[in-house]
Amino acid sequence: MTDKKTIRRIGGHVGVTGGLKNGIARAVEIGANTIQIFGSSPRQWSVPCHSKKNIEEFQAGAKQYGIFPIYLHASYLVNLASSDIAMRKKSEASLKSQLQLTNDIGADGLIFHIGSASAKLSASGKEMPRADAIKVVVEALSRVIKSVKGPADLIIENSAGGGQKVGSSIEEIGNVIKKVGHPKIKVCFDTAHAFEAGIIEEYTPGNIKKLLKDFEKYIGLSRLVALHVNDSKTAFNSHHDRHENLGEGYLGISAFKNLMKEPSLAKVAWILEVPGFDGEGPDRKNIKILHSLI
Repeated sequence: MTDKKTIRRIGGHVGVTGGLKNGIARAVEIGANTIQIFGSSPRQWSVPCHSKKNIEEFQAGAKQYGIFPIYLHASYLVNLASSDIAMRKKSEASLKSQLQLTNDIGADGLIFHIGSASAKLSASGKEMPRADAIKVVVEALSRVIKSVKGPADLIIENSAGGGQKVGSSIEEIGNVIKKVGHPKIKVCFDTAHAFEAGIIEEYTPGNIKKLLKDFEKYIGLSRLVALHVNDSKTAFNSHHDRHENLGEGYLGISAFKNLMKEPSLAKVAWILEVPGFDGEGPDRKNIKILHSLI
């Protein structure tokens, strides 16, 4: 049984426009005790340099309000599986810079998508064979970890599948982690992505047990550090990554109620990436819904 005294870490992705400390202010506003932020624009390669004062204010605010763990999300441009060498080099450099930033601001880890081997996403117009794509991904991740010193984890997020995306299945993510062979590689599991990728059609107690059993077999539950808690705007196995507010999508409230009952998920960070009932991102109402399910 889950200890009733366990303080769940429930929060969401918050904006830091105008300074890192504004992410703390937003967290307090919506009632979050864990957050995810972008260290830089998600549509740009460059990573800004934050001032010492900015970082200190951010850290002081997090400590004052008990906000932890804190995760950064990498740029959406990152694609380690591309058949285009220049794209892979940019992606690797971006991950290194953002992982260094994660360490610099004292955050716990950097969440990222592996990318796609699709020809449509490659300047060369060629598709990377699956085995080759996994090989270059493993090599890149190994170099990133070796290059960037510090305690922050490098966290793979499962994808919604389609378009030759790497990392849409638990088994494939486990394969990548096994080949990298480093304890700092962790996992963030996105509830909507798993549904959209065809991993789990309904979050019933039985299906969740099977999901977690597979996770333990291929990855290890000790590597699961966060959940992206999102309902899905698109149908099962759609391969379309579209998030929805809790209870307003195809998953429904029962999915999150059943997930909340799992003892193995009690200590991971539950991070919302929903549009918000006010259209401004994760909000107090979505967070209250999760607390009501404990």
